[in-house]
Amino acid sequence: MSADSVWAERAASLYDHAYAKRYRAHDEEFQTSAPCREFANWLSGVCAMCTPPIDVLDLGCGTGRYFWALTGVKSLVGLDASAAMLDEAHHPYNAGRIAAPSVSLIQGDLLTHRFEAARFDLVYSVGVLAEHVPFDDTLVARVVEWLKPGGRFAFTTVHPASPSIPQTLGRRIGEWIEPVMLGPARRNLRRRLLTGGLYADEERVRELLDPRFAIESLERFVSEAHLHCLCVARKVSA
Repeated sequence: MSADSVWAERAASLYDHAYAKRYRAHDEEFQTSAPCREFANWLSGVCAMCTPPIDVLDLGCGTGRYFWALTGVKSLVGLDASAAMLDEAHHPYNAGRIAAPSVSLIQGDLLTHRFEAARFDLVYSVGVLAEHVPFDDTLVARVVEWLKPGGRFAFTTVHPASPSIPQTLGRRIGEWIEPVMLGPARRNLRRRLLTGGLYADEERVRELLDPRFAIESLERFVSEAHLHCLCVARKVSA
């Protein structure tokens, strides 16, 4: 098994049929969740930044919770490692409001699955990158390849300052000394604090996206589970 496929195997194991049923049931409580509503409004705003009709890829689509929030969509592809979650995505929340005339669901590993180059106008991911899979240069390079010139990448990451992250003594000491460190020592400490890409702060997002993307917005957002970075970036044409 490749190092990349380990993440897909973990996700598929975690999101089994029982979990997927519970997750899909939570979708029906959407209107009671202010963060979910804000994520949906954010995605609608991102779509409005694009010239319709657009081709969209949802990385780690799960149950398709946000499919309905997309506007101006010609085709929508949902990619997820969990067959159980994709089973639920066949009848997603607010299905009657999904605007895309074409929706394709694919079971696959977002770190190894292949799409043709320059296929999508928008690639988005909510609650997956720097959470269930590492947010790193390999992933960013794949998104660059899949996007059309000027296409957008919209995503969330878990911020390393999130209160959901266990505050071990080692982490507290590392966070205390990191601002005064320099050079390779600081880079090595940051890699440890970011847990190999499973968390990402504003500095790390900028490092990974520059110069291939122009960041259009980068802000912090508090959900029911985490403190996130919320980013929209436009692919810079070669």
